Amino acid sequence: MEALIPVINKLQDVFNTVGADIIQLPQIAVVGTQSSGKSSVLESLVGKDMLPRGTGVVTRRPLILQLVHVDPGDGRKMKDENGVEGDEWGKFLHTKNKIYPDFSEIRQEIENETERISGINKGISDEPIHLKIFSPNVVNLTLVDLPGITKVPVGDQPQDIEVQIRELILKHISNPNSIILAVTAANTDMATSEALKVAREVDPDGRRTLAVVTKLDLMDAGTDAMDALLGRVIPVKLGLIGVVNRSQLDINNKKSVSDAIRDEHAFLQKKYPSLANRNGTKYLSRTLNRLLMHHIRDCLPELKTRINVLAAQYQSLLSSYGQPVEDQNATLLQLITKFAAEYCHTIEGTAKYIETAELCGGARICYIFHETFGRTLESVDPLGGLNTIDILTAIRNATGPRPSLFVPEVSFELLVKKQVKRLEEPSLRCVELVHEEMQRIIQHCSNYSTQELLRFPKLHDAIVEVVTSLLRKRLPITNEMVHNLVAIELAYINTKHPDFADACGVMNNNIEESRRNRMRELPAAVPRDKPPGAGPQGDQEGTGNWRGMLKKGDEGAPGSGPASPHKGLAVNLLDVPVPVARKLSSREQRDCEVIERLIKSYFLIVRKNIQDSVPKAVMHFLVNHVKDSLQSELVGQLYKSGLLNDLLTESEDMAQRRKEAADMLEALQKASQVIAEIRETHLW
Repeated sequence: MEALIPVINKLQDVFNTVGADIIQLPQIAVVGTQSSGKSSVLESLVGKDMLPRGTGVVTRRPLILQLVHVDPGDGRKMKDENGVEGDEWGKFLHTKNKIYPDFSEIRQEIENETERISGINKGISDEPIHLKIFSPNVVNLTLVDLPGITKVPVGDQPQDIEVQIRELILKHISNPNSIILAVTAANTDMATSEALKVAREVDPDGRRTLAVVTKLDLMDAGTDAMDALLGRVIPVKLGLIGVVNRSQLDINNKKSVSDAIRDEHAFLQKKYPSLANRNGTKYLSRTLNRLLMHHIRDCLPELKTRINVLAAQYQSLLSSYGQPVEDQNATLLQLITKFAAEYCHTIEGTAKYIETAELCGGARICYIFHETFGRTLESVDPLGGLNTIDILTAIRNATGPRPSLFVPEVSFELLVKKQVKRLEEPSLRCVELVHEEMQRIIQHCSNYSTQELLRFPKLHDAIVEVVTSLLRKRLPITNEMVHNLVAIELAYINTKHPDFADACGVMNNNIEESRRNRMRELPAAVPRDKPPGAGPQGDQEGTGNWRGMLKKGDEGAPGSGPASPHKGLAVNLLDVPVPVARKLSSREQRDCEVIERLIKSYFLIVRKNIQDSVPKAVMHFLVNHVKDSLQSELVGQLYKSGLLNDLLTESEDMAQRRKEAADMLEALQKASQVIAEIRETHLW
């Protein structure tokens, strides 16, 4: 299992080559407040004086520190290859293959690289510094040194420095594949430890938190850290380990780390003899190595799945970017053909990418025909906009100066044409909706079906323009046809239509039955051939003739005088009476009912015809015509030698994105191979 950590280091190297952090690898994140001894702990693990020191925030960028154990023979090999002497050396990712055998140079390079990105004003950055240390005196570990937690900005630090550092720490320790190394000084209250507090936020169960208690030798006289080291103050599942750091005086006097570790062991044997073998830097190093190995073993299955999923995604992404264009003619023809095919497939419902959030393509056109258009027609009232006065006026106008014995047919035609005309507007709106959907299909194909077009924005725009122009040309033709369908219905009112004839027959039977019922209800004493109230003079003085009507008017109530010619006043025969609401006579009521029923019956026949014929016309003149002519239209407009170079010009960032996707795919494939090797060697 010891070989698992180098495997993770190898994976880290793979992803470092593409500068990506999309894979969260197992590592140890070191968290603590300023001056809690984080840097001293890390230097003790390395065994070298190598980290910048000072007051305030010294660690201002995450330092990803990979410790790689090497045999002494590997150091001699390094000397032969690079001309550098020594068994221990370091390498930075940003300096490529440069070797740093002098650890003071490593410290200086960390300071320089920090200032290069974060500036000199004590600001912080989340861009990490990658450092690998090769030594026969270290165990295999991957640690992340994070900025120390602070509360108050000093100097020219940003006012929100506390928030920035906190967000940076949470970003790293929220990684479920990380182990949290919470560093707390022994001369502070463990119950107020900021490191343990922030660790508990992301790891409430403490399953991946290890506490380190530093500065055991600096506790107040008469006190010790026995309770803290035994977990009686703050229990931590992975345990608590105490260490003794070098003091500032030791650092100033150039006391080596190895001497400090020896003195640490002596202090523990004297002060905490029962706990000496479970504390100290060497025990901490072995514990971290063991915890990291077990953690890596637990994380590998999920890591393998994540890598495979990402590899498939980047393979698809790279395929969408396509290969650099070699044969322009073939490429252009292929893209045009594919777009035309996908456009037609979207209409037919056989597209590869089927929309699940909303209706689109042919399904939406079907919805427009049978739901939107159908319901709109059904909502049109056959008698909408007509009232009794309109019908009576039409009847009178159709009879001219002669009184009518029957309901004039002309009045029916005038009124029914007016009602049928109302079907034209929803029919034209149906054409408009289908045209809009045909326009939307262009964008659908661009987004989902032919992503290669995104490589060539000018070709994409040209295709959109050609299809839009084709749709624009077909729109007035389709509108004219739909207008003609309504005009055809208006041109000839077919009263011999079978459905209309049947309706008229039923209606006549109902009217005749109603007439007979009314006749039966008349009083028996009244002759049915004379109106009620006729006197012995019969027609000479009865109210049924015009003389009787004039006489009755002459003897009318006061106030009716101006209307009587016998009063000597003239009557203006050109005055047209204004229709007012009044009770209709039985004759008028019957005539209105006849006309209303005829209009409704015939209107329903025409509406049924329009509801059937308009979708057919739209499909023939717009949808099917565009489907059939789209390929030839695109080829005719775009497949020209003078346009090839311009249309097939890639977007500026496409080549860069293709390279990044290819590099990432290569890195993921290498990572997959590394994990496969683990299986073959039975390390997993």
